[in-house]
Amino acid sequence: MHVLVLGGTAEARALAAALHPEVRVTSSLAGRVAAPRLPAGDVRIGGFGGVEGLVDWVRAHHVDAVIDATHPFAERISFNAARAAATAHVPLLALRRPGWVPVEGDDWHPVGSLAEAARALDGLGWGHLPGRSPRGRVFLTTGRMGLAAFAHCPQWFLVRSVDAPEAPMPARTEVLLDRGPFTLDGERGLLRAHRVDVLVTKDSGGAATAPKLRAAREAGIPVVVVRRPPVPEGVRVAATVEAAAAWVHG
Repeated sequence: MHVLVLGGTAEARALAAALHPEVRVTSSLAGRVAAPRLPAGDVRIGGFGGVEGLVDWVRAHHVDAVIDATHPFAERISFNAARAAATAHVPLLALRRPGWVPVEGDDWHPVGSLAEAARALDGLGWGHLPGRSPRGRVFLTTGRMGLAAFAHCPQWFLVRSVDAPEAPMPARTEVLLDRGPFTLDGERGLLRAHRVDVLVTKDSGGAATAPKLRAAREAGIPVVVVRRPPVPEGVRVAATVEAAAAWVHG
């Protein structure tokens, strides 16, 4: 059996390790990270060339099943996977970690896009905490690919990403190159050291980057949360690596 895992996430790596070597696994990585963590089994890096390219690859390599274990916000590849799997007549499963859920004490501001997140910054009342700048200091953890949505914003931004971002980006930006998982103590210290007024994040889910949410709650910092896009209609979803592995073996 040959399983194609559309990966790049911790769950994708864990799934490849769970299946390999009993099942032939090929993990496909987008190639957006300079030094990705490689999973077990075969690995290919780079795009397929859209739906038709993915269909051709699945057929040429005799793929029996496809698992979309990409980032919850990788909307385009998820759409392409759904179209390609239907065209090639192979089963498709989406492996999606559960989203985050606010708890008592959280000050969350859900939005539908990065553009909405940028607009939301102006309404959060800068200077609401002692010693804070009236123009605002934003901890932006939405990844380096969407910075253009914030390029016009006057606030100061701390941008954390695995690789260095490229323009366009906000004029007042400090870049922090780092890769999770992150610790609660580390996130507490980061918020204090940079005098952060607001956190902007995507609802990526998972434990690796969740400590920033607790640190923000403890500090009374509002959080702008970009809601994740839905899984393509009709695609079966597994919430855990174990459930995805059981689907393959079932």
